[in-house]
Amino acid sequence: MPDSVPLRSALASATSDGIIYDLTGIVQRHDDLLRELPGARVRFAVKACPVDDVLSALGGAGAGFDAAGPYEIAQALRTGVPVERVHYGNTVKSDRDIAEAYRMGVRLFATDSIADVRAIAAHAPGSRVFSRLAVSGSGALWRLTGKFGCSPDEAVEVLDTARSLGLVPAGLSLHVGSQQMTVAAWRNAFDVVAAALAGLVARGIDLDHVNLGGGLPALGYLDRSGRPLRPPLDLILTAIRDGMARLRTVARGPLGFVIEPGRHLVADHGAIRSHVVRLTGRQGRDGRRERWLYLSCGRFNGLYELDQIQYRLEFPGHADGHRVPAVVAGPTCDSDDAFDPGSPVLVPSGLRSGDPVWILSAGAYAVSYTTVGFNGFAPLPYHTVGALPRMAPC
Repeated sequence: MPDSVPLRSALASATSDGIIYDLTGIVQRHDDLLRELPGARVRFAVKACPVDDVLSALGGAGAGFDAAGPYEIAQALRTGVPVERVHYGNTVKSDRDIAEAYRMGVRLFATDSIADVRAIAAHAPGSRVFSRLAVSGSGALWRLTGKFGCSPDEAVEVLDTARSLGLVPAGLSLHVGSQQMTVAAWRNAFDVVAAALAGLVARGIDLDHVNLGGGLPALGYLDRSGRPLRPPLDLILTAIRDGMARLRTVARGPLGFVIEPGRHLVADHGAIRSHVVRLTGRQGRDGRRERWLYLSCGRFNGLYELDQIQYRLEFPGHADGHRVPAVVAGPTCDSDDAFDPGSPVLVPSGLRSGDPVWILSAGAYAVSYTTVGFNGFAPLPYHTVGALPRMAPC
């Protein structure tokens, strides 16, 4: 569950702003996911939380990593995981970056075009490739459509070309969109994969795995109106298990599965200790008086995803105080640095500058989306609680 005792204890003892990650909670969610999807291998999406201790904890638990380029590959390898547990999951990559990844030992590359396949063949000869399929992303808070992926027919041509160029056609992949909230999106995605897989079988191409990508939701977010988001996680996991079984019947031989959770593992096990800058009243655009709560943390130093969600706020020391509606905003001079102005948050009326504020379920993308000192506000420091597990065997 979100908001573990160690995480809350660390927030309570913190005397300055920062991001805190509970390694035990992150590893527990990783282990829970493996129990729900037996036979699947986890390749954590590094971009969701590029924090060395978090990556080391997941690597120690047996996970590998989905990396988007040489920098993330190097960070993943610093954890000590075998390079076989790291793949280059970005379909957009330069010749130079392909060659650098190959030099680092990576032998599994995502692709979605014949031009990219030719570049991999030239700069990473003999490598294994998997083709990303385009799916609608409907039902996700962030659909991630348009830039990546190809149709089932195109994927067949891409992997057939890869075979002709001396590469190993190894798999198919998809991404149903980030924070996917529906079961239907997964069922529809499996239809797309099944069509591509059948086309490959007809060409005599046998794959060894399907990469199910990301999209598994965090559980502790609020929507932009402040209501709890309630993703049907149990039903989603059932749909994934059913889809895995279906694809095994389409494939001619054994078929493995990879999944690339990001926010699902880390969002609810990371939190930000922030503080009150000011609680004040001012005239709103409609002429009426309204309250604004300005925090030391906002869109540019930890809360970038305010475009789609609200974060849960707690105000230690004010649990029983009188509450008033206020628009919550960050500290910068950018007017977009705010929660939805149309959905005020109930906050204690007695807040004073310097009072601590806990921002919960903020562990995903808090580090990677942070600007490097926009408006003079430095990135938040971060630390972890909980012990690192020993490295799991391959």
